[in-house]
Amino acid sequence: MLDDGQDLGAPDAILINGRAPYRYDSALVPDGLPYEIVGVEPGETYRFRVHNVGVSTSLNFRIQNHNMRLVETEGTYTNQQNYADLDIHVGQSYSFLVTMDQNASTDYYIVASPRFVGNPRWHEVAGVAVLQYSNSKGRASGSLPDAPDDHYDKYRSMNQARSIRMNTSAGAARPNPQGSFHYGSINVTQTFVLKNEQPLSIGGKRRRTINRVSYSPPETPLRLADLHNLTGVYAADFPATPSDDDAPPRVASSALNASYKGFLEIVFQNNDTDVQTYHLDGYSFFVVGMDYGEWTPDRRSEYNKWDAISRCTTQVFPGGWTAVLVSLDNVGVWNLRAERLDDWYRGQEVYVKVADPLGYNITEMVVPDNALYCGLLKERQKPQVHESNSKSSAQGDAGWSNRLLATMILVVAAVIFS
Repeated sequence: MLDDGQDLGAPDAILINGRAPYRYDSALVPDGLPYEIVGVEPGETYRFRVHNVGVSTSLNFRIQNHNMRLVETEGTYTNQQNYADLDIHVGQSYSFLVTMDQNASTDYYIVASPRFVGNPRWHEVAGVAVLQYSNSKGRASGSLPDAPDDHYDKYRSMNQARSIRMNTSAGAARPNPQGSFHYGSINVTQTFVLKNEQPLSIGGKRRRTINRVSYSPPETPLRLADLHNLTGVYAADFPATPSDDDAPPRVASSALNASYKGFLEIVFQNNDTDVQTYHLDGYSFFVVGMDYGEWTPDRRSEYNKWDAISRCTTQVFPGGWTAVLVSLDNVGVWNLRAERLDDWYRGQEVYVKVADPLGYNITEMVVPDNALYCGLLKERQKPQVHESNSKSSAQGDAGWSNRLLATMILVVAAVIFS
Protein backbone atom coordinates (compact mmCIF):
# COMPACT_ATOMS: atom_id res chain seq x y z
CA MET A 1 0.00 0.00 0.00
CA LEU A 2 2.78 2.42 0.92
CA ASP A 3 4.79 1.42 -2.15
CA ASP A 4 1.79 2.35 -4.28
CA GLY A 5 1.67 5.83 -2.76
CA GLN A 6 -1.21 5.43 -0.32
CA ASP A 7 -1.05 6.83 3.21
CA LEU A 8 -1.58 4.99 6.49
CA GLY A 9 -4.73 7.00 7.05
CA ALA A 10 -6.40 8.00 10.30
CA PRO A 11 -6.64 5.41 13.11
CA ASP A 12 -9.74 4.38 14.97
CA ALA A 13 -8.37 5.65 18.26
CA ILE A 14 -5.39 6.98 20.17
CA LEU A 15 -4.53 4.68 23.06
CA ILE A 16 -3.11 5.64 26.45
CA ASN A 17 -1.21 2.77 28.06
CA GLY A 18 -2.81 0.41 25.57
CA ARG A 19 -6.35 1.34 26.59
CA ALA A 20 -9.14 2.86 24.53
CA PRO A 21 -10.41 6.41 25.05
CA TYR A 22 -12.80 7.16 27.88
CA ARG A 23 -16.29 7.57 26.42
CA TYR A 24 -16.31 11.35 26.41
CA ASP A 25 -18.56 11.39 23.32
CA SER A 26 -21.04 8.58 22.75
CA ALA A 27 -21.10 9.30 19.00
CA LEU A 28 -17.32 8.83 18.65
CA VAL A 29 -16.37 6.21 21.25
CA PRO A 30 -18.14 2.84 21.46
CA ASP A 31 -19.50 1.70 24.80
CA GLY A 32 -17.79 -0.97 26.90
CA LEU A 33 -14.14 -0.29 25.99
CA PRO A 34 -11.59 -0.38 28.84
CA TYR A 35 -9.96 3.01 29.50
CA GLU A 36 -7.08 4.20 31.67
CA ILE A 37 -7.85 5.57 35.15
CA VAL A 38 -5.07 7.39 37.02
CA GLY A 39 -5.92 7.36 40.72
CA VAL A 40 -4.46 10.20 42.82
CA GLU A 41 -4.59 11.66 46.32
CA PRO A 42 -5.60 15.31 46.80
CA GLY A 43 -2.74 17.67 47.61
CA GLU A 44 -0.02 15.31 46.45
CA THR A 45 2.43 15.79 43.56
CA TYR A 46 2.99 13.12 40.93
CA ARG A 47 5.53 12.67 38.21
CA PHE A 48 3.96 11.89 34.82
CA ARG A 49 6.27 10.39 32.21
CA VAL A 50 4.64 10.77 28.81
CA HIS A 51 5.88 9.05 25.65
CA ASN A 52 4.55 9.43 22.10
CA VAL A 53 5.14 5.95 20.69
CA GLY A 54 2.78 6.40 17.76
CA VAL A 55 3.83 5.77 14.18
CA SER A 56 3.07 9.05 12.45
CA THR A 57 1.39 11.86 14.36
CA SER A 58 2.36 14.68 16.70
CA LEU A 59 0.14 14.80 19.77
CA ASN A 60 -0.88 17.58 22.12
CA PHE A 61 -0.95 16.44 25.75
CA ARG A 62 -2.92 18.17 28.50
CA ILE A 63 -4.61 17.47 31.83
CA GLN A 64 -7.87 19.29 32.42
CA ASN A 65 -7.56 22.22 34.89
CA HIS A 66 -4.04 21.18 35.97
CA ASN A 67 -0.69 22.81 35.28
CA MET A 68 2.12 20.53 34.16
CA ARG A 69 5.58 21.52 35.40
CA LEU A 70 8.13 20.24 32.89
CA VAL A 71 11.22 18.82 34.62
CA GLU A 72 12.89 16.37 32.20
CA THR A 73 13.08 15.23 28.62
CA GLU A 74 14.92 12.20 27.26
CA GLY A 75 17.43 12.02 30.10
CA THR A 76 18.08 15.76 30.59
CA TYR A 77 16.76 17.94 33.41
CA THR A 78 14.94 20.98 32.05
CA ASN A 79 14.35 24.44 33.43
CA GLN A 80 11.20 23.95 35.43
CA GLN A 81 8.25 25.83 33.99
CA ASN A 82 4.52 25.26 33.79
CA TYR A 83 2.59 24.34 30.66
CA ALA A 84 -1.16 24.04 30.18
CA ASP A 85 -0.43 21.74 27.22
CA LEU A 86 2.61 20.50 25.30
CA ASP A 87 3.12 19.20 21.78
CA ILE A 88 4.88 15.84 21.89
CA HIS A 89 6.17 14.68 18.53
CA VAL A 90 6.66 11.10 17.38
CA GLY A 91 9.29 9.36 19.48
CA GLN A 92 9.63 12.10 22.10
CA SER A 93 9.37 11.74 25.89
CA TYR A 94 8.78 14.22 28.72
CA SER A 95 8.39 14.21 32.50
CA PHE A 96 6.00 16.55 34.29
CA LEU A 97 5.27 17.22 37.94
CA VAL A 98 1.54 17.68 38.50
CA THR A 99 0.07 18.74 41.85
CA MET A 100 -3.44 17.60 42.70
CA ASP A 101 -4.71 21.05 43.70
CA GLN A 102 -8.24 20.99 42.28
CA ASN A 103 -11.50 20.16 44.00
CA ALA A 104 -12.82 16.62 43.69
CA SER A 105 -16.33 17.46 42.55
CA THR A 106 -15.61 15.46 39.40
CA ASP A 107 -12.96 13.43 37.61
CA TYR A 108 -10.74 15.21 35.09
CA TYR A 109 -9.80 14.43 31.50
CA ILE A 110 -6.25 13.48 30.44
CA VAL A 111 -6.07 14.15 26.69
CA ALA A 112 -3.70 13.35 23.83
CA SER A 113 -5.08 14.77 20.58
CA PRO A 114 -3.56 14.85 17.08
CA ARG A 115 -1.69 17.90 15.80
CA PHE A 116 -0.77 19.17 12.33
CA VAL A 117 -3.13 16.84 10.48
CA GLY A 118 -5.15 17.58 7.34
CA ASN A 119 -7.54 14.64 7.19
CA PRO A 120 -10.81 15.70 8.91
CA ARG A 121 -11.16 12.16 10.27
CA TRP A 122 -8.25 12.86 12.63
CA HIS A 123 -10.28 15.51 14.43
CA GLU A 124 -12.68 12.82 15.60
CA VAL A 125 -9.84 10.88 17.23
CA ALA A 126 -8.40 11.57 20.68
CA GLY A 127 -6.75 9.60 23.44
CA VAL A 128 -8.63 10.22 26.68
CA ALA A 129 -7.83 8.87 30.15
CA VAL A 130 -9.34 9.86 33.49
CA LEU A 131 -7.61 11.57 36.42
CA GLN A 132 -9.54 10.43 39.49
CA TYR A 133 -9.09 11.92 42.96
CA SER A 134 -9.60 9.40 45.77
CA ASN A 135 -12.52 11.51 47.05
CA SER A 136 -14.01 12.23 43.63
CA LYS A 137 -17.74 12.83 43.61
CA GLY A 138 -18.54 12.24 39.96
CA ARG A 139 -17.50 11.07 36.51
CA ALA A 140 -15.79 13.33 33.99
CA SER A 141 -18.27 14.79 31.54
CA GLY A 142 -18.69 17.58 29.04
CA SER A 143 -16.33 18.76 26.35
CA LEU A 144 -12.64 17.96 26.33
CA PRO A 145 -10.27 20.80 27.25
CA ASP A 146 -9.58 22.84 24.16
CA ALA A 147 -6.71 21.95 21.87
CA PRO A 148 -4.37 24.77 20.80
CA ASP A 149 -5.98 27.17 18.34
CA ASP A 150 -2.96 28.33 16.37
CA HIS A 151 -4.17 28.18 12.79
CA TYR A 152 -2.95 31.75 12.29
CA ASP A 153 0.11 31.45 14.53
CA LYS A 154 2.53 28.97 13.03
CA TYR A 155 5.18 29.90 15.62
CA ARG A 156 3.17 28.75 18.66
CA SER A 157 4.46 25.17 18.66
CA MET A 158 7.96 26.23 17.61
CA ASN A 159 8.20 28.82 20.37
CA GLN A 160 7.01 26.20 22.82
CA ALA A 161 9.84 23.93 21.68
CA ARG A 162 12.36 26.79 21.93
CA SER A 163 11.27 27.41 25.52
CA ILE A 164 12.46 23.97 26.61
CA ARG A 165 15.94 24.62 27.99
CA MET A 166 18.50 22.63 29.94
CA ASN A 167 18.61 23.10 33.70
CA THR A 168 22.25 24.08 34.09
CA SER A 169 22.12 24.05 37.90
CA ALA A 170 20.61 20.59 38.46
CA GLY A 171 22.81 18.09 40.27
CA ALA A 172 22.83 15.37 37.66
CA ALA A 173 25.10 13.63 35.18
CA ARG A 174 26.16 16.08 32.49
CA PRO A 175 25.60 15.42 28.80
CA ASN A 176 28.58 15.09 26.51
CA PRO A 177 31.16 16.58 26.37
CA GLN A 178 31.44 14.99 29.81
CA GLY A 179 31.46 17.35 32.79
CA SER A 180 30.86 20.46 30.69
CA PHE A 181 28.02 22.68 29.58
CA HIS A 182 30.37 24.71 27.37
CA TYR A 183 29.28 23.13 24.10
CA GLY A 184 28.87 26.61 22.64
CA SER A 185 32.62 27.27 22.78
CA ILE A 186 33.68 24.03 21.05
CA ASN A 187 34.76 24.34 17.44
CA VAL A 188 32.59 22.46 14.96
CA THR A 189 34.75 20.02 12.99
CA GLN A 190 32.16 18.71 10.54
CA THR A 191 28.75 19.74 9.19
CA PHE A 192 25.96 17.65 7.66
CA VAL A 193 23.02 19.44 6.01
CA LEU A 194 20.27 16.86 5.48
CA LYS A 195 17.29 17.89 3.39
CA ASN A 196 14.10 15.87 3.00
CA GLU A 197 11.53 16.61 0.32
CA GLN A 198 8.04 15.53 -0.60
CA PRO A 199 7.69 11.86 -1.57
CA LEU A 200 8.52 10.89 -5.13
CA SER A 201 8.53 7.83 -7.35
CA ILE A 202 11.71 5.80 -7.87
CA GLY A 203 11.52 2.57 -9.83
CA GLY A 204 7.73 2.62 -9.74
CA LYS A 205 7.51 2.86 -5.92
CA ARG A 206 6.76 5.81 -3.66
CA ARG A 207 9.98 6.72 -1.83
CA ARG A 208 11.33 9.30 0.61
CA THR A 209 14.79 10.80 0.33
CA ILE A 210 17.42 12.69 2.27
CA ASN A 211 19.70 14.69 -0.02
CA ARG A 212 18.05 12.88 -2.96
CA VAL A 213 19.11 9.45 -1.61
CA SER A 214 16.52 6.90 -0.46
CA TYR A 215 18.07 4.35 1.87
CA SER A 216 17.68 0.64 1.17
CA PRO A 217 18.88 -1.72 3.91
CA PRO A 218 21.29 -4.41 2.66
CA GLU A 219 20.84 -8.04 3.65
CA THR A 220 24.03 -7.90 5.75
CA PRO A 221 24.06 -5.50 8.73
CA LEU A 222 26.53 -2.66 8.22
CA ARG A 223 28.46 -3.01 11.47
CA LEU A 224 28.89 -6.77 11.05
CA ALA A 225 30.10 -6.17 7.50
CA ASP A 226 32.81 -3.88 8.88
CA LEU A 227 33.82 -6.28 11.63
CA HIS A 228 34.26 -9.09 9.11
CA ASN A 229 35.96 -6.91 6.48
CA LEU A 230 33.26 -7.43 3.88
CA THR A 231 33.23 -5.06 0.93
CA GLY A 232 30.42 -4.03 -1.35
CA VAL A 233 27.71 -4.27 1.33
CA TYR A 234 27.33 -0.48 1.50
CA ALA A 235 29.14 2.64 0.37
CA ALA A 236 30.33 5.46 2.61
CA ASP A 237 29.45 8.05 -0.02
CA PHE A 238 26.24 9.62 1.29
CA PRO A 239 26.28 13.33 0.40
CA ALA A 240 26.92 15.52 3.44
CA THR A 241 25.05 18.45 1.84
CA PRO A 242 21.95 18.58 -0.37
CA SER A 243 22.38 17.54 -3.96
CA ASP A 244 21.25 19.76 -6.78
CA ASP A 245 17.47 19.63 -7.18
CA ASP A 246 17.99 18.47 -10.74
CA ALA A 247 20.07 15.48 -9.62
CA PRO A 248 18.15 12.24 -10.17
CA PRO A 249 16.97 10.62 -6.92
CA ARG A 250 18.44 7.20 -6.24
CA VAL A 251 18.01 4.22 -3.94
CA ALA A 252 21.23 3.18 -2.21
CA SER A 253 22.79 1.50 0.82
CA SER A 254 24.92 4.47 1.76
CA ALA A 255 26.40 5.89 4.98
CA LEU A 256 27.77 9.19 6.20
CA ASN A 257 31.39 9.25 7.39
CA ALA A 258 31.85 11.10 10.68
CA SER A 259 35.08 11.86 12.56
CA TYR A 260 35.56 10.09 15.89
CA LYS A 261 35.98 12.60 18.75
CA GLY A 262 34.88 15.37 16.43
CA PHE A 263 32.14 17.89 17.13
CA LEU A 264 29.40 17.53 14.54
CA GLU A 265 26.77 20.02 13.39
CA ILE A 266 23.67 18.50 11.78
CA VAL A 267 21.12 20.73 10.08
CA PHE A 268 17.78 19.11 9.22
CA GLN A 269 16.02 20.95 6.40
CA ASN A 270 12.37 19.96 5.98
CA ASN A 271 11.10 20.89 2.53
CA ASP A 272 7.88 18.95 2.99
CA THR A 273 4.45 19.98 4.27
CA ASP A 274 4.42 17.70 7.36
CA VAL A 275 6.24 17.92 10.67
CA GLN A 276 9.25 15.62 10.66
CA THR A 277 10.87 14.03 13.71
CA TYR A 278 14.42 12.71 13.60
CA HIS A 279 16.13 10.33 16.03
CA LEU A 280 19.84 9.49 16.27
CA ASP A 281 20.80 6.17 17.85
CA GLY A 282 23.78 6.06 20.20
CA TYR A 283 23.86 9.76 21.03
CA SER A 284 22.16 12.76 22.50
CA PHE A 285 22.54 16.13 20.80
CA PHE A 286 22.10 19.80 21.70
CA VAL A 287 19.13 21.36 19.89
CA VAL A 288 20.64 24.79 19.30
CA GLY A 289 18.26 26.34 16.77
CA MET A 290 15.10 26.02 14.70
CA ASP A 291 13.13 28.32 12.43
CA TYR A 292 11.14 28.50 9.22
CA GLY A 293 12.77 29.07 5.85
CA GLU A 294 15.97 27.79 4.26
CA TRP A 295 18.95 27.36 6.58
CA THR A 296 22.07 29.35 5.69
CA PRO A 297 25.42 29.53 7.52
CA ASP A 298 24.65 33.00 8.90
CA ARG A 299 21.86 31.44 11.02
CA ARG A 300 24.58 30.11 13.32
CA SER A 301 24.68 33.53 14.94
CA GLU A 302 21.20 32.77 16.32
CA TYR A 303 22.15 29.43 17.94
CA ASN A 304 21.56 28.93 21.65
CA LYS A 305 25.10 28.34 22.91
CA TRP A 306 24.39 28.21 26.63
CA ASP A 307 21.41 26.11 27.74
CA ALA A 308 20.12 24.24 24.67
CA ILE A 309 18.32 21.04 25.61
CA SER A 310 20.22 17.79 25.14
CA ARG A 311 18.03 15.00 23.73
CA CYS A 312 17.98 12.28 21.07
CA THR A 313 14.79 13.11 19.12
CA THR A 314 13.91 16.48 17.60
CA GLN A 315 11.12 17.91 15.49
CA VAL A 316 11.58 19.83 12.23
CA PHE A 317 8.63 21.97 11.22
CA PRO A 318 7.37 22.01 7.62
CA GLY A 319 9.27 24.46 5.48
CA GLY A 320 11.78 24.92 8.28
CA TRP A 321 15.05 23.72 9.75
CA THR A 322 16.47 22.46 13.04
CA ALA A 323 20.17 22.51 13.95
CA VAL A 324 21.82 20.20 16.50
CA LEU A 325 25.36 19.74 17.82
CA VAL A 326 26.74 16.36 18.88
CA SER A 327 30.02 15.19 20.38
CA LEU A 328 31.17 12.07 18.50
CA ASP A 329 32.59 9.94 21.31
CA ASN A 330 30.77 6.68 20.62
CA VAL A 331 32.22 4.33 18.01
CA GLY A 332 29.75 2.50 15.80
CA VAL A 333 27.44 2.72 12.81
CA TRP A 334 24.43 4.65 14.07
CA ASN A 335 20.98 4.95 12.54
CA LEU A 336 19.64 8.46 11.91
CA ARG A 337 16.00 8.21 10.85
CA ALA A 338 12.65 9.83 10.45
CA GLU A 339 10.43 8.61 13.29
CA ARG A 340 7.27 8.59 11.16
CA LEU A 341 7.06 4.91 10.33
CA ASP A 342 5.80 5.33 6.78
CA ASP A 343 8.60 7.79 5.93
CA TRP A 344 11.18 5.51 7.52
CA TYR A 345 9.89 2.55 5.52
CA ARG A 346 10.11 4.59 2.34
CA GLY A 347 13.80 5.30 2.86
CA GLN A 348 14.07 8.48 4.92
CA GLU A 349 17.07 7.38 6.96
CA VAL A 350 20.84 7.14 6.82
CA TYR A 351 23.59 5.57 8.91
CA VAL A 352 26.36 7.65 10.49
CA LYS A 353 29.65 5.77 10.64
CA VAL A 354 31.85 6.84 13.56
CA ALA A 355 35.10 4.86 13.32
CA ASP A 356 38.20 5.12 15.50
CA PRO A 357 41.05 5.70 13.01
CA LEU A 358 43.43 3.91 15.40
CA GLY A 359 41.16 0.88 15.45
CA TYR A 360 40.91 0.64 19.24
CA ASN A 361 37.13 1.13 19.40
CA ILE A 362 37.36 1.31 23.18
CA THR A 363 33.77 2.54 23.55
CA GLU A 364 32.29 -0.43 21.72
CA MET A 365 31.32 -3.73 23.31
CA VAL A 366 32.41 -7.00 21.74
CA VAL A 367 29.88 -8.83 19.57
CA PRO A 368 27.63 -10.89 21.91
CA ASP A 369 27.41 -14.65 21.56
CA ASN A 370 23.75 -14.45 20.54
CA ALA A 371 24.27 -11.94 17.73
CA LEU A 372 22.00 -12.43 14.73
CA TYR A 373 23.80 -13.09 11.45
CA CYS A 374 22.23 -12.88 8.03
CA GLY A 375 23.03 -11.99 4.44
CA LEU A 376 26.64 -12.77 3.55
CA LEU A 377 27.29 -13.89 7.15
CA LYS A 378 24.34 -16.26 7.58
CA GLU A 379 26.64 -19.29 7.87
CA ARG A 380 27.91 -17.88 11.19
CA GLN A 381 24.47 -17.98 12.78
CA LYS A 382 24.35 -19.95 16.05
CA PRO A 383 21.28 -21.62 17.55
CA GLN A 384 19.27 -19.15 19.58
CA VAL A 385 18.17 -19.76 23.18
CA HIS A 386 15.14 -17.68 24.09
CA GLU A 387 14.67 -16.79 27.74
CA SER A 388 12.19 -14.62 29.58
CA ASN A 389 12.45 -12.97 32.96
CA SER A 390 9.22 -11.90 34.61
CA LYS A 391 10.96 -10.12 37.47
CA SER A 392 10.79 -6.35 37.42
CA SER A 393 11.68 -3.56 39.74
CA ALA A 394 10.74 0.08 40.13
CA GLN A 395 12.67 2.92 41.69
CA GLY A 396 11.14 6.07 43.07
CA ASP A 397 12.47 9.51 42.19
CA ALA A 398 12.53 11.01 45.67
CA GLY A 399 14.76 13.86 44.56
CA TRP A 400 12.09 15.48 42.40
CA SER A 401 9.98 16.91 45.19
CA ASN A 402 9.40 16.30 48.87
CA ARG A 403 5.72 15.80 48.02
CA LEU A 404 6.22 13.56 45.01
CA LEU A 405 4.07 10.52 45.65
CA ALA A 406 4.43 8.32 42.58
CA THR A 407 5.42 8.14 38.95
CA MET A 408 2.75 7.71 36.29
CA ILE A 409 3.95 6.42 32.91
CA LEU A 410 1.64 7.22 30.04
CA VAL A 411 2.48 5.61 26.72
CA VAL A 412 0.46 7.14 23.91
CA ALA A 413 -0.08 5.56 20.48
CA ALA A 414 -2.63 5.29 17.71
CA VAL A 415 -4.37 2.07 16.71
CA ILE A 416 -6.68 0.79 14.02
CA PHE A 417 -9.11 -1.62 15.66
CA SER A 418 -9.96 -3.42 12.46
